[in-house]
Amino acid sequence: MKLLHSIKEYVDQNYQTPKGLIGTYIVEKMVRQHKPETEWTIKLLGLQNQDCVLELGCGAGYAIQMISEKYQVQEIVGIDLSATAIRSATARNKKSINNQKAKLLEANFNNLPFQDNMFTKLYSIQTIYFWNEIDSIVSEIYRVLKPGGIVVITFSNGKDNETWKSVKEVSENQVMPFMMNNGFKDVSLVRGPDSRGFHTVSIKGTKE
Repeated sequence: MKLLHSIKEYVDQNYQTPKGLIGTYIVEKMVRQHKPETEWTIKLLGLQNQDCVLELGCGAGYAIQMISEKYQVQEIVGIDLSATAIRSATARNKKSINNQKAKLLEANFNNLPFQDNMFTKLYSIQTIYFWNEIDSIVSEIYRVLKPGGIVVITFSNGKDNETWKSVKEVSENQVMPFMMNNGFKDVSLVRGPDSRGFHTVSIKGTKE
């Protein structure tokens, strides 16, 4: 039990809110590790020129960089709890920020600093494990999306032949029901490409 507690404490401190030099190393490491699911998530969004996009948990800003370079969206905004991640993302996306195409903020998912109905697309990659007060986060996602807006929440729910029951419980028995109860339609679980043996899936839904 002590070992499990130590592992959880390490993950919480260094992956949920990376800090300092170790945190910078970790967010850059995650860029390399999560490229397959990042690229797949962006394709799932079906981005159009008129889209205003929000990423919850932007990390080092790789997804924002991809979107800025490959799509003519109106704006892409990224938020993260970690000031260290925001600094890395800012360095990676300096040109897009200077051109006012991208914006980065340090913020909490439970209280998004945006007006209602601001975004047409919203996504989050590998953050669901750290969500607290899931109903509050889902409500905030619904609030900031425009009617007809699409949300894609990407994560891993197992590795090789193993299914992670705790992640399955959170995603399928909490996040998805909360989404449907909050007014999202066409809520579904979509299987994506395996990444380093991890099973990639996304919860996808549309705001009514």
